[in-house]
Amino acid sequence: MLPRFPDFAFSRRSLLGGIAALSLLGFAARPGVVLAQEEPVVIPPPDKDLVDSAASAVAVFAGGCFWGVQGVFQRVKGVTNAVSGYSGGAADTATYDRTTRGDTGHAETVQVTYDPRIVTFGKLLQIFFSVAHNPTQLNFQGPDRGTQYRSTIFPVNEDQAAVAKAYIAQLDAAKLFAGPIVTTLEPFEAFYPAEQYHQDFLTLNPTWPYIVRNDLPKIAALEELFPDVYRTEPVLVGELPAA
Repeated sequence: MLPRFPDFAFSRRSLLGGIAALSLLGFAARPGVVLAQEEPVVIPPPDKDLVDSAASAVAVFAGGCFWGVQGVFQRVKGVTNAVSGYSGGAADTATYDRTTRGDTGHAETVQVTYDPRIVTFGKLLQIFFSVAHNPTQLNFQGPDRGTQYRSTIFPVNEDQAAVAKAYIAQLDAAKLFAGPIVTTLEPFEAFYPAEQYHQDFLTLNPTWPYIVRNDLPKIAALEELFPDVYRTEPVLVGELPAA
């Protein structure tokens, strides 16, 4: 059973022998740190999108804590799987305990498998920038600080990279956000699934204070802003195969 803490803004920390927990000594208590909320922003779809007739494709996104990012994409029609994990670093450091130190190169990442005949890569990008996270926050999201919480897209091919780069330029030119987009495009080398207790965390722990404060508003925004692709029942990971 995961420990319970009072409901106020705090950061996620590794505690109690590797069980995910929340630290009462988080950034909310540090002077001078502003806990910017990840408010949804209404944005247009990409001017340029991918046309893909394949039955399945993969996109890899990093946008802060993977609990909320996974929970958002699990509720998008056409997504067949969304797995929390790590990208950007080496295999031997792809663990929650190591990644939270902020020196592994990894970002908390979600690998999204989807049917491009139902939902396009461009639509996933629109959701990513609009409701899944705040793309103007450099190396942090809400109360979580560190490069492991950076805003990044790991394109799996050149076509994805071109569409993502063009969309960032389009959104910056439109000036719909409070500041410039800091999302980076990083070469995709590998994706490492996170520990089992991180999978489906939002759905399995809807009353967890961090989820209530930081992530459930993203789900509500997805339903409000993208009703055409919103699904009430999320597609869950379930038990991952043994490594």
